Amino acid sequence: MVGMGRTALAVVRLLLREGARPFVTEAQSGGKFTTACAELDSLGVPYELGGHTGSAFEDAALLIPSPGVAPEKIPVPPSCRAEMMSEMEFAFPYCRSRIIAVTGTNGKTTTTELLKTLVAGCGHSVALAGNNDTPLSAAVLETPAPEYLVLEVSSYQLELANAFHPWAAAVINVTPDHLARHGTIETYADVKARIYARQGPGDIAVVNEDDPIVRVMAAWTRAHVYSFSLEKRLEDGLWLDGRAIRFGSEQVADVSDTRLPGRHNLQNVLCALSFMRAGGFDWDRTLAALRTFGGVEHRIEFVARVSGVDFYNDSKATNVDSLKVALESFSVPIVLIAGGEGKNTDYRVLRDLVRAKVRHMVLIGEDAPKIEAAYSGFVPIEQASAMDDAVQRAATAARPGDVVLLSPACASFDMYTSFEHRGRVFKQAVADYAQKAREKLP
Repeated sequence: MVGMGRTALAVVRLLLREGARPFVTEAQSGGKFTTACAELDSLGVPYELGGHTGSAFEDAALLIPSPGVAPEKIPVPPSCRAEMMSEMEFAFPYCRSRIIAVTGTNGKTTTTELLKTLVAGCGHSVALAGNNDTPLSAAVLETPAPEYLVLEVSSYQLELANAFHPWAAAVINVTPDHLARHGTIETYADVKARIYARQGPGDIAVVNEDDPIVRVMAAWTRAHVYSFSLEKRLEDGLWLDGRAIRFGSEQVADVSDTRLPGRHNLQNVLCALSFMRAGGFDWDRTLAALRTFGGVEHRIEFVARVSGVDFYNDSKATNVDSLKVALESFSVPIVLIAGGEGKNTDYRVLRDLVRAKVRHMVLIGEDAPKIEAAYSGFVPIEQASAMDDAVQRAATAARPGDVVLLSPACASFDMYTSFEHRGRVFKQAVADYAQKAREKLP
């Protein structure tokens, strides 16, 4: 195993169950690995920290990099003949559940969480795994296995996927992201399309007809293709007609059946409903479950109203496309908190939208100077030293009726361990600010 994260520990347990002899090599060192080292020690699994030594690869039969480790960055010596595969690829043959797999630049988590709710609402056992808190390697160890496994799949997990074969799969959308890893949008799209590559005639391929990159991916699969669209009529797929959701000419649902805000979430809803319709799930129970689903933490999540200002946590917005979606979801002035670890992004593409939607901008993290340069002269901007400082500055700039929105358009790793960590810190800062505001009341 190359990398000592959550995924590596899950693979180690699966390898041990199958009688293998795992070894974990990690390039970094420090206290953040204390818990992982303790777990490996308890399992009797050897490991190394602070660099990949040549001896770590000498007797290896298989190399499994953690998703965050780029395969080409691994210093594999020329003498090593081990096969390299992703964790998802390795765990897949051990899965006894029907896999519903979802990838895409944006909307994966909301769509997979929604699918879990819908499948469960139809009376089936179901679990979530993949690019979230539960690696596939951990999910396949669970007993009894659920009927369905909803898998959130990242491009990193698909990079080394050759045999991965989900029963049902979707690419929600493709926009430039992770280009520092994949190089070009074409390569990134090709990696995403691998989710369809091994499907056959008995499988389901859900395709977003509105995305030109995704639309051509239908040629990658021999599965039955089910399309959805927010923009045009489909004779054999779900499409949006005003507030009506139709399959062909028949109305099968209504926009009022979902509580999720924003047009982007209608894309996620139609994608999930396409799976349910293609899979033959009970439609009435599907819609009943849809009406109960209130959204996902860190995705345009309402946090609090303080002195007439609404605070929203959209920490999952790690690219400009997600920021665009968040800004377009509100009709009131926005005080935006943005910034973090950049992805070689051109922030200038949102200048017109920022000018139209944002009253004031507060920036954090390493890309703050670059974002300020992109929007200087378009909106008032200030930089903050930390999240509590950012919340205080944003609240000061906001007026009653405004929204304070954390939507960073950046990764979180310059200041936080994950986007979830960043979102929790934001929510705590809002709670602290709200408490101080209450204490000032007469």
